[in-house]
Amino acid sequence: MPHLTSTTAGTTSTGLDMGLGIPGYAHPLVAPLEWGELTRPGTPVHWAVLNVGGGPGIRPDPHCLEAAGRLTNAGVRVLGHLDVTYGARSYGELISEANRYLDWYRVDGFFLDRCPTERAVLPEIRRIITTLRALLAPGHIVLGHGAHPYPGYAENGDQLVTYSGPWSEYRWSQVAEWTADYPPERFCHFVHGVPRRHLEEALRIARWQGAGTIWFTDRFGRGGRTEPWESLPGYWDEIVSRIGPGVSE
Repeated sequence: MPHLTSTTAGTTSTGLDMGLGIPGYAHPLVAPLEWGELTRPGTPVHWAVLNVGGGPGIRPDPHCLEAAGRLTNAGVRVLGHLDVTYGARSYGELISEANRYLDWYRVDGFFLDRCPTERAVLPEIRRIITTLRALLAPGHIVLGHGAHPYPGYAENGDQLVTYSGPWSEYRWSQVAEWTADYPPERFCHFVHGVPRRHLEEALRIARWQGAGTIWFTDRFGRGGRTEPWESLPGYWDEIVSRIGPGVSE
């Protein structure tokens, strides 16, 4: 179902142009080019996720601290990776990891990976987010659902990842009708396996469906959740040059 930006009364837009959300590159020692490209002037990055080792790690990592510092100095938000595991992880575990991210890397917000979508789990997720906001004051919270959640989640996260998956499914995907009540900067799409010849089509779908933050790559996953996102797409320069207000819808 195509989606055009809503004109519903009370819906406001910050005017944020389409940009990139980085789900989490490999470690800076393994992917120095990737981390370096995010600080190149003019690169439209909304935020990048720092995932040291499934979380903040057990001790400060100087290489990750340096990478995070460079992004912050370049005006790019750095988000700490918190794996919610669909609501299975405890409040205490997640808040402990959040504090380590803040103490060690001075992150600007958090990415709640594998965030549940069900209405029943919303109160616990709201509790976690409320505490994170008290710690951040202010900060940016992205809920990594990967699918459309119960609409109430939109009242808690700054952004929601409403699609994360392969191009073969994305090109036929539909958007939930309730998303029309919110501006595009509230939603993110992560798509892997997008061939270069379909990049324009993928960008058009994202705009039609109202996604203001994207990550498209021609990389494929081979069993691991993070594999497609750990390196640059082969058309990195092209996608950087094409997104933004000048791209035709």
